[in-house]
Amino acid sequence: QVQLVESGGGLVQAGGSLRLSCAASGRTVSNLAMGWFRQAPGKDRDFVARIVWRDGMAFYADAVKGRFTIIRDNAKNTVYLQMNSLKPEDTAVYYCASSISYNGPSNEGYEYWGQGTQVTVSS
Repeated sequence: QVQLVESGGGLVQAGGSLRLSCAASGRTVSNLAMGWFRQAPGKDRDFVARIVWRDGMAFYADAVKGRFTIIRDNAKNTVYLQMNSLKPEDTAVYYCASSISYNGPSNEGYEYWGQGTQVTVSS
């Protein structure tokens, strides 16, 4: 079992920054595929960013590329999502996800999920 707890969401003005945290327990994050997803009201849960197990290579959705950075801190067993230049369209509940066996951008491939943290970007 892997447990994930997100934190760091909140209200921010457009152009501002937030850093989300995903604290993992039950397994070392360096041996997990870790991803961030988001879901706006009435919308599907969309891929945001992911980091590959072991080598730590990162991948991003086009909508956030150049603005968001996924960071893995092995010492703290925590994965972060640094969000810069935030836009109102970034408003969503952000979820941390993890998989022991999957390595890709589909939310269907991740078996462990956090409870979500709300990010609201005002114009």
